[in-house]
Amino acid sequence: MHLCETHFKEDLLRRIKRTIRKHGMIKSGDKIAVALSGGKDSFLLLNVLYEIVSVRRDVELFVISVDEGIEGYRDRLLTRASSFLKELGLFYRVGSFREEIGRTLDEIVSMGFKETPCSFCGVFRKRILNRLAREHGATKVATGHNLDDEAQSILMNYLKGDIDRLARLMPLRPIEGFIPRIKPLREIPEREITLYGLLEDLPTTVMECPYASRAFRSDIREVLNILEDRHPGISYSIIRGFEKIRPLLPDRLEEEEIWRCETCGEPSSGRICKACMLKARIGF
Repeated sequence: MHLCETHFKEDLLRRIKRTIRKHGMIKSGDKIAVALSGGKDSFLLLNVLYEIVSVRRDVELFVISVDEGIEGYRDRLLTRASSFLKELGLFYRVGSFREEIGRTLDEIVSMGFKETPCSFCGVFRKRILNRLAREHGATKVATGHNLDDEAQSILMNYLKGDIDRLARLMPLRPIEGFIPRIKPLREIPEREITLYGLLEDLPTTVMECPYASRAFRSDIREVLNILEDRHPGISYSIIRGFEKIRPLLPDRLEEEEIWRCETCGEPSSGRICKACMLKARIGF
């Protein structure tokens, strides 16, 4: 299907709104924290949610970001984000690795751990986003995960045989202290998001995290891109297949006991949460 610029933008926005309705992502009384990284996905997400919320008085919107301390990368993206948000007049808060764990990601990487930088970054980012959202009264955290991201996550966890983590990709039962996540862009391909950002002149960037290539996800992304070129629609097929097996997964999680971390008090699947275990390893 070939669309002109106007109809392409209308179609993309229609599909995002359909995803929001389909999964009941936004409800009356919600206060949504948009996780803004400064990349193309999160800027599109913010743009769409701002359009939706601006005509509703029963839903609030604010923005949160994480500064991991990646020199020459995150600082530039957050500067761009700050300028954009001033125009919208939205409440904005930034949390940092330095404040949360005492070290930047660059410093952690320089310590020479065998784990990839993403192993540390993912855990600490989630912790900071959840804390910022909770402290400012959010009922939901909206993230910019797109179709490619979702397909990659499903395939990664399947190949690792990690059924528990695979099950966590779907909405879980409410957990005290943990703010639920919503992914309005989960059915939109990355290529379309990039094109929309260019057409709308959003302050997007094609800059990639300098540590991304070290992660397993990078290999999965490369494989999926090849498959998508040869078999268009394969990413859709992956998430549609996952949705069909979703009803078989919850029982594993219903039996899982949720603890309060003995060190920090955050929700955890064990007595000590992953973030605190990693903090201890880096000397804090």
